[in-house]
Amino acid sequence: MKFDYLRVAQSSVDIGDPHICSDSLNRNSIINAVYEPLIKRGKLGYFFPVLAQSWSIEPDGLTWLFKIRDNVHFHNGKSLTARDIVASMKRIIDPSLGGAFGTQGVYASYIGDAAFSAPRPNTFQIKTNEPMADLLDLLSEMPIAPEDELDKLPNEYIGTGPYLVGSRRRGELVLELNRRYWGKTGFADEVAFFEVPDSKVRSEMVLDRDVNIGALIGINDTGLHRDSDRTLVKSLESSLCIIFMMNAQEGVCKDKRVRQALNYGLDIAEVIKEVKQGAATRLNGYLTPHHFGYNPDTRPYPYDPDHAKSLLAETGYVDGLKLTIDLPTRMPDEALLLGEMMKTYYAKIGVDVELVSYSDRPAYAEMVRAKQIHDLCCFDSSPLSTFRVLREKIHSGFKGPWWEG
Repeated sequence: MKFDYLRVAQSSVDIGDPHICSDSLNRNSIINAVYEPLIKRGKLGYFFPVLAQSWSIEPDGLTWLFKIRDNVHFHNGKSLTARDIVASMKRIIDPSLGGAFGTQGVYASYIGDAAFSAPRPNTFQIKTNEPMADLLDLLSEMPIAPEDELDKLPNEYIGTGPYLVGSRRRGELVLELNRRYWGKTGFADEVAFFEVPDSKVRSEMVLDRDVNIGALIGINDTGLHRDSDRTLVKSLESSLCIIFMMNAQEGVCKDKRVRQALNYGLDIAEVIKEVKQGAATRLNGYLTPHHFGYNPDTRPYPYDPDHAKSLLAETGYVDGLKLTIDLPTRMPDEALLLGEMMKTYYAKIGVDVELVSYSDRPAYAEMVRAKQIHDLCCFDSSPLSTFRVLREKIHSGFKGPWWEG
């Protein structure tokens, strides 16, 4: 079905710089319509060609060659060449580019010392200093822009995607169909994105037919559509995880028994039921069922408050343990409610919890990255790459941006 005009309500329409590392679904829904990477991730972890028609790796495991698709044009009419890809990659790893919510330098930490070249107009080459099996995962997140237009970012957006940026004003952005697109044409001539921060309002706008799509509606706001024959609620699993990271470098959580007690002392199943109405999957470790290497046989911590108390008794904290939990007011939006539930549960095992909230989300991310948290902090995690999850959060030798000891 082809539409003349499609209207989408989402909590933000801010694009920012397309080359920074960000997992914002609102931002990416727009960027992925305007820009394209060399390859994209498909189902079950497979990758499929986009701007790169094919790719190969040399026996040394260091040199990757990508054959660029013919007859691809940017929105300004310029033909895509390997030089555009080289220039885009160099900009992506530029330390001066910055990031979003503490992500500056993440890409550079993987390929900052790689060599990019264009041995032929239709061939892009990457040479890394050591083998990197997850290179394709990184490339799938990196949009390609024309070399001679990079200095106009982030004020002008010129990509190769099925849509180009039309009009923009505060709280509204309109995409127009790219009629020279090399691939399958878009399903609407125009797509208008409206910024509507309130999830319930977005839900009501769909019901009232003010918009065609309400994106990322909270589970508590979908009940409006239960008896409607005019709307459809589509639920999808994602790799987004809500996690609480413990400060294992200093403070009470430096003791492994305290960390174990805090796990035993929280009824995760009840938390999911209360906070997400069951619309979440419990983690049994660092990885989700979507990740390579996930082991479904790993048993998660059972809810065992008595064992939690005995562990705390071993440490000498008998009705005397106090800890502080840091919480952002958004991203994840459930953080404050989760903190209140944790405070209630931990009181049952003799732990006195102080909750500290932060409304400045970028500053909060920088605080976490600087490892200046109190005893625990709430954060979200979304990389589908197992390697990235472990390297950025768990690897004590690397001590990545979200490693807390």
